[in-house]
Amino acid sequence: MANNTQTFTAPIDDWVKATKKRLFAVRNMSIEKVINAAQLPVGKGGRMRVDTGFLRASGQMSLNGLPSGPVRGDDAATKFQYDDGARVTPVALVLARASLGTDIYWGWTANYARARESKDGFLRLSVQRWDQFVEESTKQARARSPNK
Repeated sequence: MANNTQTFTAPIDDWVKATKKRLFAVRNMSIEKVINAAQLPVGKGGRMRVDTGFLRASGQMSLNGLPSGPVRGDDAATKFQYDDGARVTPVALVLARASLGTDIYWGWTANYARARESKDGFLRLSVQRWDQFVEESTKQARARSPNK
């Protein structure tokens, strides 16, 4: 009897594990797409103005509430970097620690971030595309899944 139960439940357990992995992947990919869209410079078709790059570089993710950090760059001539093409981004590292259902926060620590968002709407307009990003991420997760 135990053998029949194990035979019956094993495929269900495998299906549940695979479903959780896909949910996790879709959530993470969708969040990264929102952030990358919000961070996209005007020069590349986005809405974020980039002068020194400090605003983009001040973007941070947190699982403990809105992020905090430097509010100003050290020197106006300094160029700050945000690498959305990195193989493993800081965003991905934080998301990897967040279980499904965890509150996830993203924000910019630059002291002028709120004013720029109010005027340019880089985050607001990216978040409005959430459904599109989830759909894209779902297609990507299905394509990677061995049992589509």
